Amino acid sequence: MYYSRGLDVDFIMYMLVVVMALVCMITSFRVKSVYKKYSKVLAGCGFTGAQAALEILRRNGIDDVIVQYIGGDLTDNFDPRNRAVNLSEATYNSTSVAAISVAAHECGHVLQHQEGYLPLRIRTSILPMASFGSKAGVPIIALGLILSISPLITVGIWVFSLAVLFQLITLPVEFDASRRALTILEESGLLSFEEVGYGRKVLKAAAMTYVASAAAAAVQLMRFVLLNGRRRD
Repeated sequence: MYYSRGLDVDFIMYMLVVVMALVCMITSFRVKSVYKKYSKVLAGCGFTGAQAALEILRRNGIDDVIVQYIGGDLTDNFDPRNRAVNLSEATYNSTSVAAISVAAHECGHVLQHQEGYLPLRIRTSILPMASFGSKAGVPIIALGLILSISPLITVGIWVFSLAVLFQLITLPVEFDASRRALTILEESGLLSFEEVGYGRKVLKAAAMTYVASAAAAAVQLMRFVLLNGRRRD
């Protein structure tokens, strides 16, 4: 009976991992689909994503952050080390509602950094450890399983949990940046009321990718914990 319950738990956890992987794929497809749709809707202000970012920074009295082009597809980000808002090709030169919304989102991160937004500070502080955890956690767990060394598996789980923690902390950071972006766009008049609604759809779709990734990582961590517990028993 014990082994049957154990196998049932393993099967359920395995299926959860598979389901979450599919959810991540679907949300990734969704954000690209939504972005593509609203990248065809030109904003009435006529600003490109880069111009909108510069205008938002100017209005907030920020003159030490540059806006620059970066390669890739939807690779937009704010790099506090270089004080740079990096906008991808689809955002930098586009005058679409989608491009301006994404640019405003990255400026939201700039404002978080300027204010010392606590979740962002925590995320930044654990980034080196989280990066190590995402790369080394699973290999350490796998090595522990192969060698049947439970303490090594436990170490791997703790290391991997750092990556999961980073993804969980990322959620409030991203949602807050989108909230700031939509407020800025509406109050500044860069987008009309209707266009802000379109922008909200773009940013909501993008945010769901973070939710799906965090959930998938949490399920994977839970699976490792249960597996290690069963081996000890």
